[in-house]
Amino acid sequence: MDYKVLYRKYRPDTFSNIIGQDYMVSILKNAIKNDKISHAYIFSGPRGTGKTSTAKVFAKAINCLHPTEDGPCNECENCLHFKENADIIEIDAASNNGVDEIREIINNIKLAPAYSKYKVYIIDEVHMLSTSAFNALLLTLEEPPKHVIFILATTNIEAVPITILSRCQRFDFHKISITDIIKRLKYVVENEKIAIDDDALEEIAYISDGGMRDALSILDQLSSTTEKISINDVIEHFGSVSKKQINDLYTLILENNVDNFDSMMKKFKELAIDYKVLIKKLLEKIEEEAIKSKKNRDYEGLSYDLLKEMAFELADISNYINMSIDPYLLIEITLLKYFKEAGPKIESTPEIISREIKIPKEEISKTQEPVVSEIKNEDSKIISREIIEPTNNYEELIRIRVNNCFVNAKKEYLQTMKQNWQSFIQKLDDKSLLNLLIDCNIVTASDKIAVLTNIVDGTSNLVNSKLSTIEEQFNKMFHTQYKFIALTENMWNREKEEYIKNLKNKHVYQYIEEPKKEEEPEKDIDNIEKIAYDIFDKDKIEIE
Repeated sequence: MDYKVLYRKYRPDTFSNIIGQDYMVSILKNAIKNDKISHAYIFSGPRGTGKTSTAKVFAKAINCLHPTEDGPCNECENCLHFKENADIIEIDAASNNGVDEIREIINNIKLAPAYSKYKVYIIDEVHMLSTSAFNALLLTLEEPPKHVIFILATTNIEAVPITILSRCQRFDFHKISITDIIKRLKYVVENEKIAIDDDALEEIAYISDGGMRDALSILDQLSSTTEKISINDVIEHFGSVSKKQINDLYTLILENNVDNFDSMMKKFKELAIDYKVLIKKLLEKIEEEAIKSKKNRDYEGLSYDLLKEMAFELADISNYINMSIDPYLLIEITLLKYFKEAGPKIESTPEIISREIKIPKEEISKTQEPVVSEIKNEDSKIISREIIEPTNNYEELIRIRVNNCFVNAKKEYLQTMKQNWQSFIQKLDDKSLLNLLIDCNIVTASDKIAVLTNIVDGTSNLVNSKLSTIEEQFNKMFHTQYKFIALTENMWNREKEEYIKNLKNKHVYQYIEEPKKEEEPEKDIDNIEKIAYDIFDKDKIEIE
């Protein structure tokens, strides 16, 4: 069989042909140039990003008789016979993951190379090795013979033991950019005389998700089915969705065209388009529109706040997907929220203006009830009512709990709490609480108190408003009596500086008693109604 698939035919054979990994390539080239070659490397990253190809080019370059600035010369005897070279051993750990295979390697590395300067072992998908195989590899990785080099490749670096990682130079390969993939695909289609539209090339690069191998495989498959590849061919064969379709979907929302919107969503479902691709492209469209809304005063789309809300709601959908729920139903229901209401009642537009009604401070302090806020449209008619909760002030509680944590803060408490916190997040069933806590990190802990940080000020306040729920669920899970407090990163940095200063000044922290919570008085509904009726038209006020 003479035909060779494109991803094999265009596999890089020099460093210049490795796409999108310039930083890693420059380090490896300098290592060869300066003769500072390590005994073990580990290449990690997503599939199809060039890990194994880079390993082979590097192995060829260090054994090349006449290396160039670009790595191997590809003309000397060692380069020409690289594939048949017995000194280059490539092992697939997915199918050779036992301790016996590793022991065979250990026995063979003592033998000097037959033809080359170095004997190179390339172990692909190294994370698939068994625990006993990793243990057998440890000593050899630490002190291999001078003529042996190990290159480990993995798509799951988290599964590789830290004892292995610490013995290797680590290179993290990242997803290849769409621009770099398109550039390489254009080079291939010109060489192979493949007719294809630019839009189709861009779509292939998009759905390959940063993998050059996947992009070439898609191109290879499409080139055998049609004379000229169009974007429709890509969409029909690989369940994608075009930019035009996303733009049309957004326009239907603006035009309030529910019928055509429903038809388009059903068409996406019939074409078996991956809902994750649809959400991803919708989020990119929302980002594009959000930027326009901030740059252009005359922007006529949805307001920035609505776009932001839509983005977070779409991103949340994946949390609710299971075998019994159709993701398209959730996507459609979510997007329908941003259509205007049908029927005779007054419609709310995206350009909603919210105005807070002023109520004397002394009256608010008496009632401690939410302030009623009036929302108006262009005709100045009251169309809905929202409740604005008075903001809680957590400064005093933060000051007390941070102080009390510093009284007995220790590294071992912090390490234990970090592990427990990760377990807590993973096992938490409450989705709303999970979304709130997922980006929180424990930064210090004592035997009684743990301090959380979050980069968003509002999130920290929300966490503090849920402290009793968090503490109840955490302590129930781990049979502890911990208290928590949340700070922004800026607040935590200030507390750290103050703590270091106090240590230098030999300040001794003392426990401060927390004020006891007072029972909330029953709501004085009559009083609230009286205040509201004094200010508003009685017929247009709703008190809950």
